[in-house]
Amino acid sequence: MMTLRIYHNPRCSKSRQTLQLLEERGLQPEVVRYLDTPPSEAELDQLLQLLDLEPRALMRRKEAEYQELGLDHPDLSREELIQAMVRNPRLIERPIVVHGARAALGRPPERVLDIL
Repeated sequence: MMTLRIYHNPRCSKSRQTLQLLEERGLQPEVVRYLDTPPSEAELDQLLQLLDLEPRALMRRKEAEYQELGLDHPDLSREELIQAMVRNPRLIERPIVVHGARAALGRPPERVLDIL
């Protein structure tokens, strides 16, 4: 059976809606509360590859940390941006659902159905 995982923030309405959508379909994903257990740099890099996104596209740019850390600077490398998300997981957009070798960002929640 393929792994089904959701990087989840229970305080986020989109994340709750996405988890509910999966559960309504009889699916029981592994729930990763990424604020409590942030992904490693390698794991986040893999998620970005599966999502076919560059780091800034997965960053919550309206979070205070984004501005405070100067993450809008165009000279920052991919690795520096990934490190910033690992150290400050609130910057990671959510929810992310991974199913086997595919991933989707649950914005809107129905988008994750494309990878099931």
